[in-house]
Order: sequence, then structure tokens, then C-alpha cells
Amino acid sequence: MGHKSKSAPRRGSLMYYPRIRARRISGRVKTWPKVSGAPKLLGFAGYKVGTTHLIMIENKPKSPLFGREVVREVTVVEVPPILVYGFRAYKKSPKGLRVIGQAMVKPLPKYAERTMTISKDYDPAPAQAAIEAKLDDITELRALALTQPHKTGMNKKTPEVLEIKVSGEDIKSAYEYIKGIMGKEIKAKDLFAEGSFVDVTAVTKGKGFAGAVKRFGVKIMPNWHKHRKGHRVVGAISPSKPHMMFTIPRPGKMGFHQRTEYNKLILKTGENPIDINVAGGFLHYGLVQGDYVLVNGTLPGPTKRLVRFRYPVRAKVAKIEPPKVVSVNLASKQGV
Repeated sequence: MGHKSKSAPRRGSLMYYPRIRARRISGRVKTWPKVSGAPKLLGFAGYKVGTTHLIMIENKPKSPLFGREVVREVTVVEVPPILVYGFRAYKKSPKGLRVIGQAMVKPLPKYAERTMTISKDYDPAPAQAAIEAKLDDITELRALALTQPHKTGMNKKTPEVLEIKVSGEDIKSAYEYIKGIMGKEIKAKDLFAEGSFVDVTAVTKGKGFAGAVKRFGVKIMPNWHKHRKGHRVVGAISPSKPHMMFTIPRPGKMGFHQRTEYNKLILKTGENPIDINVAGGFLHYGLVQGDYVLVNGTLPGPTKRLVRFRYPVRAKVAKIEPPKVVSVNLASKQGV
């Protein structure tokens, strides 16, 4: 602070500026990693159920608890299969990627009408033929997929539309792969295994209007210091002309931001929800009905929020030895 005799760091990280609300409730993946090997989808999506804890055998060799039982907090994510209903072909241009073709299957399931409509005269054959004729110009292929929330424990029927990149250095092999999975369901276990790392994107909880103390962690002034002007306010808010500095902590809406957490470890995947359903169901969610994933730690967003998974873009190792899970807590959380 210069004239201050003590350290007074600024309040609130500038890493996340501007602190604006997300434009959509489902997260958007803006960056896709480069993954070698056979073509595959680089992302998936599920619905956040809640948190619990499990007991596992520590498998990090450098850990002082290596080989011993440890307790880990985990987030339960229900991952019903996604339906691949089409794909898009992109071409590089001076202004970024540009769509040069799109093909979809027909007919779509009944629940898809809740979020999209396709013309009765639409024929997918000419669209695919036009894309095949431009394979040499294609830079990237992305699958168009629908979530299936009606297969979960939520009372929700409207699916979300996803765009997921297809990996592969050879566009022709990637095209054959995407053409082979069109109209089919893809499960999470087909893409992510136990012990693998993923990046998680979701929209955080919305907190409503909040002051500078809660929003930025501004220190509360003692009652004897400028109490007449308020003790939960910022002492100086910069010059007002020509304009106030954007770095000054100010009251405003808090939360509902899109956030990405990197290198989250998948501890367990399964298809039998009896293994992880707590007595009485998870708070504000209910019982898991189908496939699930247990992710180490916590994830952004409230219960029932859409969570998007992606192959890691900063991973030092793609996968570690799958941990041995001893038990999962099944005690009731009602009334907690």
C-alpha cells in the first residue's frame, strides 16, 4: 500500500475478472486437448448428486500413508449415457474455426423435441455426402450429443445439447468413427476409467447480491474506526472521474460463474447404484438410478447442476494405478 506501515494486500483475485454471471446454466468447454491414439470423444457430461466419503488404500508411492487406509471426500456424479445425434465439420479460417457442414440422424427420440426440432423434409444422406467431399479441407470434427436426464434420479426431462470434439490426427479415421457412433448411446466408462484424470467444468452456485466483505473478503473495520461511515465498506473507492477503477471491490451479484477445475481424479465408476446410494437418498437429489462416477474432492455447482468432463489439458500423467476402494459411506444424511 506504500504509505501503510503494515501489509495490506488487495482484496479479491483479478484472475477471475470480470466477475459476471454465466450466460448459460450448462458449462461451455472452450479448449480441447490433443490426445493421441484411436479416435474417441474427448468429453462427457453428468449431473452432480452430492458429496460423501469413502475409505481407500493410499496408492501414491511418495505419500507417508502409502499402503494404508485413508478417508477421501468424493463427489457423486450420475452419468447417464449420452446420445450422439449428429456431428459438425470445421475448417480453419482467418477468424477461427468455421462450420462447413453438419449432419444429423433422423428420426430423433421423442424427448429431443423438448430442446430442438428437425424439419420433416430433412435428409441426412446429402449432408453426409457433402462433408465426405470436403474431407481434405476439414480441420476438426465435433460430435453433437444429447444428455438423457430422464434416466437419472432427478425429476427432469429436458436434455442438454453438447458439442464434443473427436480426437485423432487422421481426419478420415475420425470421420469413420463419428459416422459409426451416430444414433448410438455412449457411456462414461467407454471414455474414462478408474484412476484417470479429468477436467471438470460447471457453473457455480448463485449467491445473489452480496457486499464487499462476502464477495471479496474485505476486512471488517473495528467499531472505533470510521464506524460513522460504516465498518463493512471499502475505505477508499478510487477517483470517480473520469471513472472508478474496476479493481476496487464493490457490492454486486455473487456466484453463478463458470469455473473449470483441472486434474480431478476418478476414484470409482460403476453401474450398480446400490453400492453408493445412501439411506434415504442424497439430500435435494434422491437416489441414483444408473451409472455413476466418484470424483476425488468437491466440484463446482449445486446439486442437480450439469457437470462437463474433459480429457485433461495440463495432465503430467494420463492415468495412475486405479485405487482400491475399501468401502463407501452409506449412512443417511437426512437432517444434516
